Amino acid sequence: MRKGNGKSEVTNLDLEHELPQGEGGEQPVAAAKPEAVEARVLPEIESLRAERDALLDRLARLQAEFDNARKRAVREQQEFREYAAADVIRNILPILDSFERALKTAGAESSDFRNGIELIYRQFQDALQKIGVQAIPAIGQVFDPRVHEAIEMVDTTEVEDHHVLDELQRGYKYRDRLLRPAMVRVARNTKG
Repeated sequence: MRKGNGKSEVTNLDLEHELPQGEGGEQPVAAAKPEAVEARVLPEIESLRAERDALLDRLARLQAEFDNARKRAVREQQEFREYAAADVIRNILPILDSFERALKTAGAESSDFRNGIELIYRQFQDALQKIGVQAIPAIGQVFDPRVHEAIEMVDTTEVEDHHVLDELQRGYKYRDRLLRPAMVRVARNTKG
């Protein structure tokens, strides 16, 4: 801009701020007829609405997918903890077996020793029970291959057929998971 003539300054200023002409020599938007503007803008608005709806739908799906992934991770973490606990408990069970054998063989002459072993045994069982370990009932029960492991079939008429006569090693469950089956002798009653 030059100094001096004030008229040329206004003209240059107006030219700089004037809206450019549209493609194909169309008039600027400000000078177009309202019907023509509406005809051009409505499809664009519809296009933008469709794009917005698609993005909102995608956002909802991603949020649901994220929520499902979070829930799956929590469930897998819980299953891993239970699996790890079951492994630890499996390693402890032979100690419990040793206590049971000691209680079966301890004589009456060492009643203080026996009482001490019984106390430790009960505490051990209580601790396992608090974390969800349960002994599987065996003696007198109908043989169930899901929780019992038959070591021997014994011919007898004293017990019904396919009932557990004797438990050689106790079986255990951790919550609903089998840690180990009970090792049992099963009756075979030929009179049935």
